[in-house]
Amino acid sequence: MEDQKTVNFMRLLSDESTRSTQSSDSCEYYQTEIFDLLPSIQASRPEQSRNGPLEANEAYRGGSGPAEGISHGHLSRGPRDKASLQPLRNLPMCMQGKRQARERRKMQISNIGFWESWSRSQSINRKRVGTHAGEALSGLLPWQHTLHKIEGRFGVGVKAYFVFLRYLIYLNLLHCVFIGGFILGPTGFYGRGNGSEPLRFKGNDSVLDFVLGSGFLDRSPVFLGFYTRGSLSLPCLNTPLLYIAGILTILFLSIVMVVRRTTVGYKHTWMVGKRYSVNVSFKIFCGWDFTIQDPAAAKLKKSFVRNDLKLFLEEQSFSLRKAQRTLGQKVRLYLLRFILNLFVLSLLGGAFYLIYFSTKKSLTVSTTAYHWLVSLVLQYLPPISISFVNLVLPHIFRKISSFEDYSFTIQVNATLVRSIFLKLASLGIYLYFIFINLSSSCWENQFGREMYKMCIFNFLATFCNAFLFNYPRKLLHEKYPRSLLAQLSGKQRFLIPFNVLDLVYGQTVSWVGVYYCPLLPLIGTVTLLATFYIKKFSVLRCCVAEQRMFRASSSSVLFHFMLLLGLLMAAATLGYNLYQHKDINMHSCGPFGNGETVFNVTGVCVESLPSPVQTTLRYLASEAFALPLLLAEIIILTSYVSRKRANQKAIERLKDMLVMSSSDKRFLVKQHATMLRNRKNTSRVRSAAIEEDAPLSPRKDAPPYS
Repeated sequence: MEDQKTVNFMRLLSDESTRSTQSSDSCEYYQTEIFDLLPSIQASRPEQSRNGPLEANEAYRGGSGPAEGISHGHLSRGPRDKASLQPLRNLPMCMQGKRQARERRKMQISNIGFWESWSRSQSINRKRVGTHAGEALSGLLPWQHTLHKIEGRFGVGVKAYFVFLRYLIYLNLLHCVFIGGFILGPTGFYGRGNGSEPLRFKGNDSVLDFVLGSGFLDRSPVFLGFYTRGSLSLPCLNTPLLYIAGILTILFLSIVMVVRRTTVGYKHTWMVGKRYSVNVSFKIFCGWDFTIQDPAAAKLKKSFVRNDLKLFLEEQSFSLRKAQRTLGQKVRLYLLRFILNLFVLSLLGGAFYLIYFSTKKSLTVSTTAYHWLVSLVLQYLPPISISFVNLVLPHIFRKISSFEDYSFTIQVNATLVRSIFLKLASLGIYLYFIFINLSSSCWENQFGREMYKMCIFNFLATFCNAFLFNYPRKLLHEKYPRSLLAQLSGKQRFLIPFNVLDLVYGQTVSWVGVYYCPLLPLIGTVTLLATFYIKKFSVLRCCVAEQRMFRASSSSVLFHFMLLLGLLMAAATLGYNLYQHKDINMHSCGPFGNGETVFNVTGVCVESLPSPVQTTLRYLASEAFALPLLLAEIIILTSYVSRKRANQKAIERLKDMLVMSSSDKRFLVKQHATMLRNRKNTSRVRSAAIEEDAPLSPRKDAPPYS
């Protein structure tokens, strides 16, 4: 044992030992030499030779020495300044690295002036205060505890549905603010005019009027016919202009907000989903949801990861099976898909004919000859038909897609696309049938009444589905789990895409009818609030989490894009109705009554303006303004394309840096293995030399060197 210690001591002091014969400066030089040999440094050698070897080495090493941030007697500018201004807890370092960073900051403060050090400390304090304020405000958001509970039990996918629902509530509240400022406020302050009768109940009014939108509700501020010019009758400040300005502001603001959320989500999906492939190692090591608190939810999350891996292997096997198909198999498969698509088209045609028949029956049949319950059903026949079609056909589409021999992801996307087309097309056909069957007596109120009934029936369908179907189904599974009916019905699962599509459909109806029913955003806010608690009860008490990963549920781009399509449908419907209003022979009511139209009111306003303003407005509305507008659009699009290309180059550079970083790691591991191997060989050689020189030593216990 002592010989072994002597050998180690002599090896450290030998001439061949690198560690013992070098001082701290030589060790630093050796590290610099190692860094110069890295593949990333060798790849960027032209840039290093251009900037100088010392600066390039310091830039690569991140200024890890005691003089970090100081070069040639002055403070360096760039990313290290941003890192030095961040709070220590926000830096991605271990505790030892943060202590070293704090010591380096103290050394930097001693080398800079008083005002600069004071500004740095104030900047850090402001960021710290802003972080604490953001955390406090995020804690004050509505239903934060509820969302955290849902996320802990069902994961982030179900939580995304409730976050989307909360976003729609905020959007409708913002619409209510504009409705109050542009429409309700001026009408309440200036009145409705001398010829308007006061709002009161009449002898033929009943409770059913609040369900059908007729009677008392038809004369109330809910519909457009309630609003007249009143005493506010200036050329450019009157009730019609304020009314149309409020509606256009709502639609324009909604378009801006929805487009922003769609583009942000698409950008994230494009960067993460398109440019970077999620491999198996990421699914295993980075796929855990750390917000889960319930042990049962943790066990379920394990099954999620396992099922995701199964899905990945299924897609790989499907790709292999697809590549091995013969020509005959391909012909038979394409023929089967053609037949199934014809069946889907026939289902869509039948659904559209059912909507047409129910709409015509509801608008043409006389309901006074029937019982009040039958009359109520006939009035709600189109919403019942549309809800039935939107409830049954998406599940049929999901079954059909399973026979088309697509991968699971393509099956989900095909079902969603068909469901989206069904919902939007059914609503569009319903609007068309309503418009061609409108009577000539205050057709705006009649159109708004149909949209009002659609919103009410959507909420009633949600309520009945939760308490008359889901909850009894849950009780049946709890009390009689082995019964035939319980086994046939199965466990209730929260299908995120279909529920989100229902929200988008309801919001589209609200946008379509906001012009004809101005209080529809307020009604939508109340129904969405109630829907939040109904869905919360349905999820927490009636549903179990999905046992199979559903990738489309985590992507909100498709749902926001559908929301944008619904908004564009609402804008197209409003524009078509306003444009056709001057040509059709219908008696209008509301602010644009007495033969007035939007074009007449705006024309009177323009004519009352000064001559330079009129000239400017006419130029903006003329064809001559198209050329500078196109040039401005080209410049804006060019700038965005340039930014996109710059971002693509930056992403490619970052990807190259990741590749070179892995190469550096492999090089350092290989270098370290070589050093250890050389050290072992040197140790063996020195041990053999000592054993040979041992008999020549005069004393065995004497030290080798004095």
